[in-house]
Amino acid sequence: MPDYGHPLRFATFISPANSPARRPVELAQRSERLGFDFVTFQDHPYQSSFLDTWTLLSWVAARTERIGVSANVLNLPLRQPPAVLARAAASLDLLSGGRTSLGIGAGFYWDAVQAAGGRRLTPLQGVAALGEAIDVIRGIWDADVPGTLNADGEFYKVHGAERGPAPAHEIPIWLGAHKPRMQDLVGRKADGWLPSLPVMEPGGLPKGNAIIDDAARAAGRDPREVTRLLNIFPDQQTPEALAQMTLQDGVSIFILASDDPDVLERFTAESIPAVREHVARGRK
Repeated sequence: MPDYGHPLRFATFISPANSPARRPVELAQRSERLGFDFVTFQDHPYQSSFLDTWTLLSWVAARTERIGVSANVLNLPLRQPPAVLARAAASLDLLSGGRTSLGIGAGFYWDAVQAAGGRRLTPLQGVAALGEAIDVIRGIWDADVPGTLNADGEFYKVHGAERGPAPAHEIPIWLGAHKPRMQDLVGRKADGWLPSLPVMEPGGLPKGNAIIDDAARAAGRDPREVTRLLNIFPDQQTPEALAQMTLQDGVSIFILASDDPDVLERFTAESIPAVREHVARGRK
């Protein structure tokens, strides 16, 4: 698949561990000082050893000045209802000066989700519910549209909800997706595809891109509207290999999963300049 031509950006993926509670915040601040574009955190609200991810995102946004913030990705069944999630995201975007992205997943670890009070869904139901949630979220953000928001979905019903507030910028919705139905949803409705390389099957990037691109075209969208992100782990790919993922598979945001400050510093000092150089050369 071709390079989609998006600007090359880099992010960190930090564990929201709550002992000590200041640790993920300090790593986020270090990420900003090192020049990363985003800092992201996983979302497992049923995990008692983690800070609540939305609270952490808000605190990190308040303790930083430039870096973008996002979940990687929000567990939708425990972030309910979508209209309230939309207002939370818009509020954080307004307070942070337009630094919020909305990473969402359909849900996983269903025993834990149900134990925490969430609704257990089948994989097919999870995809359908996420699609409905995206429509509700965008409807709330469309503050300039006359009238209230109404949606009569199977999973989410909204009748006469007030729209707004509008976020400070167009918040991108990134979906964590590894299966074809979720990738199809990315192409139809999302702004970004956010898989994890270590759990991806061989050839997963071109296969996923093909599904997303076909779905985007069928929905009347340009496939280039969908940003391709990728969670990566330290020392598993060379800068040359990462650059090829940009030039051949269109990945433009690489998200490094590590809580080790030395790893973050080494990646910014060595890998990022090398990846940028290879991509710039390949794009000539």
